[in-house]
Amino acid sequence: MTALITPPTLALLFVAVLVVAALVNRFAPVRRGDVRRMLVLFGLTCVAWGVQRLFGDLLAVSASLRRVLDGVAHSLAGVTLVAVLGALVFDVALPRLHVRIPTIAAELTTGACYFAAILLGLRRYGFDPANLLTTSAILTGILALSLQATLGNVIGGVALQLDNSIRVGDWVRLENGRQGLVREIRWRHTVIETSDWDTLIVPNALLLASTFTIMGKRIGQPVQHRMWVYFNVDFRFPPAEVIAVIETALRLAPIEGVAAEPPPQVVCYDFARAGADSMAYYAVRYWLTDLNCDDPTNSLVRVRVYAALKRADMPLAVPAAHLWVEHDSNKRRARKVERERDARRNALRTVSFLAPLTDAEIATLCERLQYTPFAAGEMITREGAVAHFLYIVTAGRAEVRIGGGDGPVVATITGPDVVGEMGLMTGAPRTASVVAVTDIACYRLDKDAFHSVLAARPELAGEIANLVSEREEKLPSLRARAALEKERQGEPDGARLVDKVRRFFGLGA
Repeated sequence: MTALITPPTLALLFVAVLVVAALVNRFAPVRRGDVRRMLVLFGLTCVAWGVQRLFGDLLAVSASLRRVLDGVAHSLAGVTLVAVLGALVFDVALPRLHVRIPTIAAELTTGACYFAAILLGLRRYGFDPANLLTTSAILTGILALSLQATLGNVIGGVALQLDNSIRVGDWVRLENGRQGLVREIRWRHTVIETSDWDTLIVPNALLLASTFTIMGKRIGQPVQHRMWVYFNVDFRFPPAEVIAVIETALRLAPIEGVAAEPPPQVVCYDFARAGADSMAYYAVRYWLTDLNCDDPTNSLVRVRVYAALKRADMPLAVPAAHLWVEHDSNKRRARKVERERDARRNALRTVSFLAPLTDAEIATLCERLQYTPFAAGEMITREGAVAHFLYIVTAGRAEVRIGGGDGPVVATITGPDVVGEMGLMTGAPRTASVVAVTDIACYRLDKDAFHSVLAARPELAGEIANLVSEREEKLPSLRARAALEKERQGEPDGARLVDKVRRFFGLGA
């Protein structure tokens, strides 16, 4: 049988090894291990060819031994050629074409080609592959029993890469809380580099059997992960103002490492716990674009938060415990009651149509007045609703809207002012919705509280009805509705309103 390995063949194979080695060093220096493998295999091929020539041509050996030597030499030459082609395809060509395949898949393909080259080389010189397969089956069974853990890791690595559940370059968090960048997925383990400059070696079987998080990964979205930065501000400052100040500062100018979409958010997530702290708890939620720079980016966000609070004269809350020791006397309790009574009396005196009431009648209403604050965005009254309440706005701003809470704005209410006098005096449905624009401080007066005053002096109903009628005429948002109602009823507004007030409170004619 003519020998296929000749000095020119070895020379060509050597040139191929050198060319591919140069390409790997140039375009894939991290794969220099494949270059060493090619050189070792080529060296073994040269040694096998030399032994073949020595024993085959110079020494008299048996024909069977010569066939074995030829088979070994040709098998090593075939394996070397497979290594050269594998490095050229998987290390140079496919990465340059931006085609990425799992490392284990490339190694499985190369290994299968190694096995085929060995079988073809041995078969050419009369070796029966069936004997090898039979022997390898027995050896495989023995090895499977003794290397169960290792085989589990190998199978886990193959499964992880073939189903793309984890890839090189992913940032993962394990069940024990450790997190880092997947640098390499090998046959037995996965290499994870942490931001602490450490390297984790995680067995593939453990990854396959546990739950891990791929951080910042969402289909069709850029890589970014939500972060939290916490801070505290005491109760002197309303949450709506604190949130507005910080969000404005975070969104006006970009921060390195913070995603523009979704924009940073500020939330008030808790109040004082068990009365131990006199402050509210806030947090900035933002999306981190570089998962390896979490702490530096958190620091930049804290710097921006601190500067914004300083500009707004909102100091960070200082954790402290205050123990108030004060003698609780009847005088002290009386002073507190009197201060609250003065606040209620002042609120009632801002209502123009309550001017005819005496101090005693005002004092009666003070006892029934209820403090009812609203936050910005809340609806104070809803159009069409029936509620026998009058709201006395002492501070804040609200909008009057026709057609529901999202309808057009037809008037603005700024404290001190009143809302809902028609509901209190006649029980009529609300003719408009009133929505708080800022935080609202107000008191609520209901029909039952007002009834006791009118029952004692029924003549007040006419005076108050006239004042309410005058106020209604001054509201431009309700002029059209008032004219339509007047035309439909066919009677003067003042007389109709007095009659409604009397009927509503059961005062008779």
